[in-house]
Amino acid sequence: MINLNLILIFILAYLIGSFPTGVIVGKIFFAEDIRNYGSGNIGTTNSFRVFGPFAGCLVLIVDVLKGTLATNLPRIFHLNAPKYFLLISGGLAILGHTFSIFLKFKGGKAVATSAGLFLGYNLKFFGVCALIFLPLVFITSYVSLSSLIAVVLIFIVTFFFHDVFLEIIVGCIMIILFIRHRSNIKRLLHHQENIIPFGLWYWYKKKHHKL
Repeated sequence: MINLNLILIFILAYLIGSFPTGVIVGKIFFAEDIRNYGSGNIGTTNSFRVFGPFAGCLVLIVDVLKGTLATNLPRIFHLNAPKYFLLISGGLAILGHTFSIFLKFKGGKAVATSAGLFLGYNLKFFGVCALIFLPLVFITSYVSLSSLIAVVLIFIVTFFFHDVFLEIIVGCIMIILFIRHRSNIKRLLHHQENIIPFGLWYWYKKKHHKL
């Protein structure tokens, strides 16, 4: 019976991850489809840029909670399953966010939902990830660049937690993030990537180049 329950939980985890927060927020509060504006991405950065701080923060919170909720489904339903099933459940939410069944298997770049997985799985690990990612954003003013650098550093950090399943899932997340950020990488290489209106690089450019 546990196998059927796990299958149902994994399906639910994928569906939770598939919830297109950015699209829903745009249509409900602004009567617009976020995919038609900015980078076309449904995530936090584009929502913030197109619709403002309220939309950006709401999308961020919900997308993080998607990963946290999905990761904890085996706990919520009191399944006596190995801990790595939490990672599988959270991983399926990331796949859902990236390849949403509600968006014809298109979606976001999974940064926030990955953070939600880390939060739901290991609070200490999540704290370390935040200490890596947030300063990078503050220094570079590029969410995409910070995400790519951070995920590599986070993957290295996993080896200090002596959790082979965490190493595997973060390795998979790293691959997904690099694949999903291909267009961002091209723009970064050609100095065409948008920066956020925050951080040291933004303030430097604003002062010296009059953004």
